[in-house]
Amino acid sequence: MPLPEIITQIFKRKQKSYKMVLILSLIEELRASNQERVSFDSVKQRFLNYFIAEQERGNRVDLPPGRELWREAPKSQLKDIVNSPVNALSHILFVNSEDNTIGFHSQIQRQLGEEELSQLERLASEELQSYNAALQRFSLQGYLEKILAEYTTAKMESFAGHSLGTLFRQTLPSELKALPFIDEQYKVQGSVGQGNWATVPWLAVLDKRITETTQHGEYVVYLFAEDMSAVYLTFNQGVTKPIQEKGRRDGYAYLRDRKEALLDLLALTNMNKDENIRLVDSGLGQDYQVSTVAYIKYERGNVPNDEQLIQDLENVIEDYRLYVESAIAPSDDEAIDEEVELLPQQAEPMKDEEVTGILHQIQSHIRRQGFFFPEHLIENFYLSLKAKPFVILAGISGTGKTRLVKLFAEALGATRDNGQFTLIPVRPDWSDPADLLGYKDLSGRFQPGPITKVFVEARQPENQHKPYFICLDEMNLARVEHYFSDLLSVMETQEWREGKITTQDLISPTLLDTLEDQEEYGSLGIPENVFSIGTVNMDETTHPFSKKVLDRASTLEFNYINLEQYPDLGEQVEASDSFDAAELNHLFLRSDYLQLVDAYDVNKELVVRTTERLVKINALLEDIHAHVGFRVRDAICFYMIYNDRYKLMSEEEAFDWQLLQKILPRIQGSHSSVRRVLLSLIKGAIGSGAGVTVNIEELKEDARPLYMRWAAGQTPPTAKHPQTARKLAFMLRRLEEDGFTSFWLS
Repeated sequence: MPLPEIITQIFKRKQKSYKMVLILSLIEELRASNQERVSFDSVKQRFLNYFIAEQERGNRVDLPPGRELWREAPKSQLKDIVNSPVNALSHILFVNSEDNTIGFHSQIQRQLGEEELSQLERLASEELQSYNAALQRFSLQGYLEKILAEYTTAKMESFAGHSLGTLFRQTLPSELKALPFIDEQYKVQGSVGQGNWATVPWLAVLDKRITETTQHGEYVVYLFAEDMSAVYLTFNQGVTKPIQEKGRRDGYAYLRDRKEALLDLLALTNMNKDENIRLVDSGLGQDYQVSTVAYIKYERGNVPNDEQLIQDLENVIEDYRLYVESAIAPSDDEAIDEEVELLPQQAEPMKDEEVTGILHQIQSHIRRQGFFFPEHLIENFYLSLKAKPFVILAGISGTGKTRLVKLFAEALGATRDNGQFTLIPVRPDWSDPADLLGYKDLSGRFQPGPITKVFVEARQPENQHKPYFICLDEMNLARVEHYFSDLLSVMETQEWREGKITTQDLISPTLLDTLEDQEEYGSLGIPENVFSIGTVNMDETTHPFSKKVLDRASTLEFNYINLEQYPDLGEQVEASDSFDAAELNHLFLRSDYLQLVDAYDVNKELVVRTTERLVKINALLEDIHAHVGFRVRDAICFYMIYNDRYKLMSEEEAFDWQLLQKILPRIQGSHSSVRRVLLSLIKGAIGSGAGVTVNIEELKEDARPLYMRWAAGQTPPTAKHPQTARKLAFMLRRLEEDGFTSFWLS
């Protein structure tokens, strides 16, 4: 049998060679002991023996931090090193601290017979061989000469998917991170531009203790001249923020003064400290020339050998390390008087191929808590949030709507304890936005509402990379259009600004009289790292939704429940803390597109195909004034594009979800025209391969022969869109039995 997908994905995100060696060491020990749980110490010893043996053979391997030889690594350090891949693989591995044993989680173990274990062993071996081969063949000289020789020609070719882009963004950062003096405190990042080729491509090493962006702070960076005549290894300072804050003229003066202060502080041995670096004659490259503190120039065709290049880089990194340590712990006689700001973490986008594995881990986390949801529901929930950061979960009471939001957020590291998950119970007496946003009290001070408090916290610089979740519980106990109207309107003002999604202000200046209130709540929009989910009960005690709300949200329905699902209590105890969300950030969920033009070029065929389907559906919906506009079209297209990018479902399965979530909630009424629309839609949802014939004329008066076939929620397994067909059947039944139908009637 093939390996479970959760296993095949474990090496997608590299953690040096440690993951592969750990898995191989564990498999060896499992076979030697013939037990499901083995001594953790024995596995650690096999792990250490591998690296010692490789070094004795003269092969280059990942080194223990701060040491040249694995034989010299103390036991305490070995424990920390091994714990790193153990934590990264905690969704499949379990360590029992009481008896110091390690093994696979019980649900994983049941899927690993001898054949599967051998497959996993081969997979780990192949990944390790590939990783080690890259270590042995790494040639910095070869890469630099390749870029200098090919970049000018590449700029005349298509930007998207170009191999040089991959080289800068993935290959070179990965290769440099393997160098022993570039440890986990450093971020390595390369760029050839965003959307278009950069005039000056770059490859930077940033110490995360003071900066994670080249826009500000100090870092080490390779800068390539526009004409590709040379590449410069530089000690540099961020230029974007100083120029934005001070203007170009004063920003340049600041950078030059800062350079002199840094030269007084740092040795920067064997580096040029003059201003003769030449990147371009004008533009951003000129900014880099001013911001450079010191440099080493390598001319094309005369780049030195790897030994010299690596030695130069190590020297600069050592100076950089000393500078950072002095900056974060300044002495009384420090040459630079300015306070060094500890900068917020910058979020990096998730690679498309990693999304599936992360969603599987989220599903595993939810199952371990004893909750089970229908197939593809988690993928659908994710895609819905990705397409629009406002989702409605609808269904009968007690189906786990609120619990899903909490567990999904928890799996991404957002909990009530750390303030990243907030549950806001909606009250029936809410009648205007002040109940959520806040109000001005009699003393003139602004009293923030619960959602405003979340927005203020989420927009803090140190929190901007973290996902924040708001769950509006029982959202339709009050009329949503009354208390949520301001947020709905502001949602539509989203726009890109400096690479971030911003909106208009939520809090009216008339509510902010004091300087303190203006500072804390002024210019407050909806942060791009906040995701709102409303839960609604579909019964006669609640208020219906208007099309204004439905257009701006995806509606996920929770009505089909299988009660015969039971938690694995043993599994739950063993793996209660197994999910590690440390490396995830809000970009995993944030929209990549705000307008269809943002995605059209790359996804033209899918967009056209989806739109043509919607045009046909709109022709039916026009009869009952339920047709959709551009906002809904764009949201559906974005959903389909994300699904295609991440390969989560088939196109028909994804479109089935969208029909259910974006089209059917708009349909309600008692007229015969509603019946005709339902019958036409159900005919399309069934398709031609389900073995069911839908004759609209015959069913106009009595549709029972159609929907009675689907009692107890059953639909033909070969229906084109089974979920849509099932819901339409229930809506049709309500129309015939009650004389009125709506998506919201359960």
